[in-house]
Amino acid sequence: MVLRSCWKSRHKNSSRPAPRLIRAGLAALFWLCVTQLACGSGAVGETKNVVQKDAEFDVTYNDTVTSENQTIYAFNHTVSRNKTEGVRVRVDVSPQNLESTILFVVRQKQAVLSFQVPLILRGLYQRKYPYNHVGRTLCQPPTRAASETQYFFVDVSTLSAQGTNYQLRVSRVESFTLQRSGYCDRQGQLRHELSLLRYCPVYDLDNNVAFLGMYQTMTKKGAITVQRKDFPRNSFYVVVVVKTEDEACGGPLHFYPLRPDELIDAGNRTKVLDVVVSPAINSEVYVMGMLFCLGIFLSFYLLTLLVACVENKRMNKKRAVLENPADMSPAETGKTPASPYEYGSFADNGSTLSSEAITESATSTDNNYGYMERSLDSVGRSRHESLSSVEEDDYDTLEDINSDKNIVRTKKFLCVSDLARKDKRVLSKKYQIYFWNIATIAVFYALPVIQLVITYQTVVNVTGNQDICYYNFLCAHPLGALSAFNNILSNLGYVMLGLLFLLIVLKRDIVHNRALVRNDLNALECGIPKHFGLFYAMGTALMMEGLLSACYHVCPNYTNFQFDTSFMYMIAGLCMLKLYQKRHPDINASAYTAYACLAAVIFFSVLGVVFGKGNMAFWIVFSVIHILATLLLSTQLYYMGRWRLNAGILRRMLHIIYTDCIRQCSGPMYIDRMVLLVMGNIVNWSLAAYGLIERPNDFASYLLAIAICNLLLYFAFYIIMKLRSGERIKCLPLVCILFTAVVWGFALYFFFQGLSTWQKTPAESREHNRDCILLFFFDDHDIWHFLSSIAMFGSFLVLLTMDDDLDTVQRDKIYVF
Repeated sequence: MVLRSCWKSRHKNSSRPAPRLIRAGLAALFWLCVTQLACGSGAVGETKNVVQKDAEFDVTYNDTVTSENQTIYAFNHTVSRNKTEGVRVRVDVSPQNLESTILFVVRQKQAVLSFQVPLILRGLYQRKYPYNHVGRTLCQPPTRAASETQYFFVDVSTLSAQGTNYQLRVSRVESFTLQRSGYCDRQGQLRHELSLLRYCPVYDLDNNVAFLGMYQTMTKKGAITVQRKDFPRNSFYVVVVVKTEDEACGGPLHFYPLRPDELIDAGNRTKVLDVVVSPAINSEVYVMGMLFCLGIFLSFYLLTLLVACVENKRMNKKRAVLENPADMSPAETGKTPASPYEYGSFADNGSTLSSEAITESATSTDNNYGYMERSLDSVGRSRHESLSSVEEDDYDTLEDINSDKNIVRTKKFLCVSDLARKDKRVLSKKYQIYFWNIATIAVFYALPVIQLVITYQTVVNVTGNQDICYYNFLCAHPLGALSAFNNILSNLGYVMLGLLFLLIVLKRDIVHNRALVRNDLNALECGIPKHFGLFYAMGTALMMEGLLSACYHVCPNYTNFQFDTSFMYMIAGLCMLKLYQKRHPDINASAYTAYACLAAVIFFSVLGVVFGKGNMAFWIVFSVIHILATLLLSTQLYYMGRWRLNAGILRRMLHIIYTDCIRQCSGPMYIDRMVLLVMGNIVNWSLAAYGLIERPNDFASYLLAIAICNLLLYFAFYIIMKLRSGERIKCLPLVCILFTAVVWGFALYFFFQGLSTWQKTPAESREHNRDCILLFFFDDHDIWHFLSSIAMFGSFLVLLTMDDDLDTVQRDKIYVF
């Protein structure tokens, strides 16, 4: 209160206050009080004998200090403006004098440094480690003159009444300045901490190294990128600090202290440490990296535009042919759907449309588009006539066949027309809910994620603690406040290709709606029913995967890993739903059920990350749930929704086993579906057994592997059954399949490189860090981002175009599998 009053009075009575002088006086008064209290002179009437000695560098002083005397060593040296020299103060005390503590205070220009010997550092569980040999580094104060003689003092005092012997030696440090692309050898213990400090004093103890600058723990390898904006004086100090115990960097805990106040010998573990300073990349590399990233994904836009132009040209030729069909046969004009396929094991003896239907369809021609039209009545009659080609024993002839799904779905060979009976407008609205729901989820999911990662990055920048985020520090290029801009930029492909896929789907949606308005025969009665809601949801999920992956890579760590994988689960689930929807449009899951299941998957992902590491109980519960879910889904798929999960489920299961397996031992009615489900159960049960036995640390990746394996299995089954049914794959989807398979192979190779891992400590994670491999800007994981976004885009295109060959085939000739 007195100091505050004096400052106010001084500031009021003087027209020009001297804040620097007052701050210097307050600092001197503070350190005088500290010194007096530390030396024991705070007692009233106590006197202390103070001795000042002129000291020299590289001379060892052996002295004794007691509570009644204080020794001050005065040093002077010449400081050059263009040369930085290091000064090292070393103190030794006898191990027998650990009971007596000596205080050393180093006073130099613009800095005061104090420490005690023996130095007591605390580790895990408050274990105490004494050090009777202590060395401290002094920083070089700035000078404006070309050279200047500066003084610093070392004060030695103690409160011990008995004399305590010590050795003091002050010397200059050779090879103190690190040049670019050079290195120096420093002695350090097995586990240490690397820090960059901005200003004086140099904090080089385990308990204060984190006070200023940037710091990180390391074992074998570490790297810190230095930005000029963080060091306005164009210089900084690199400090290597020995950790008191291995546990700080992930090492084993060897023993516990017997007593809370027990002193533990830390031992003498040393190794050679190379400190290498190399220039960072310049702005040209940043520009080249950004142009490369944009160029790759813009090329897909150009390629898509080129394919669209070629396709439009082909359609114009087709329209011209339809407008002038005089010299062509009826089969070549396209006025009727293509003849039925010969479906492998599903050989169909049906006939084409009746001549009456052909004649009727040829009576109306659209002058604008050249497509053939007919009334809805003729469409219904034609469809009814085409159904006459199916043998009577293939379906039940009851009158309520159109309303009773249990009768329709008991046909041995179902056609798409049997599962596409609902009003297309109702189905279109049902599947549009997928898009609106995922858009809503994306908004409410992304906003708190963005806020959280901004907070993480701010904490890293303010505290300088680089152990918070798990980067590949050997290839982490900062930009502004972002610590690893290259890892964020490489996610641009997900966003750009997701947007491109949405544009492609929108174009197809518009073309299909125009065909429906014209009552086009192919759009009404042929091909796989066109529902684009799931495609819109897939494109949105791909864009959100890019955004959330970028957010995760702002500060990748243990607590936010689910940001990077949540929409990967969404994408895998939506792709499987779309595959199933193609042949089962009426019985596909609703958006609410689907997203509820995906939410449960994400919930288990979070539980696995938090509780799954080495927890046997969790893995047992998860494996049981995994197997039960597989069985329930298999039953749903096999019976196409014709079963109920209620109290009588066990009774019905036993009845089926008795009648079909024991009594007459009949084979499965739907062989193809049974083969798929048996393979799926084998794969899922094997994955469940692997998780239960190995209990992998990365549960999120394990869960994602389950989703991807099931998707690939279903995808392969769909293609095999499509070819087995006599259908063909057109040129564009075939190229997409081959291209996507190759890209996925390369992408997975780079994914498994493992440049960092949050399952280990930050120091252990840095052992996996590697240098950039592409344009000196992108690392292996960035290439995974590039390739996986391209592969996902290609996979979406395969789903979109795979059944284009059926666009002219009536739905009662397209089989369900």
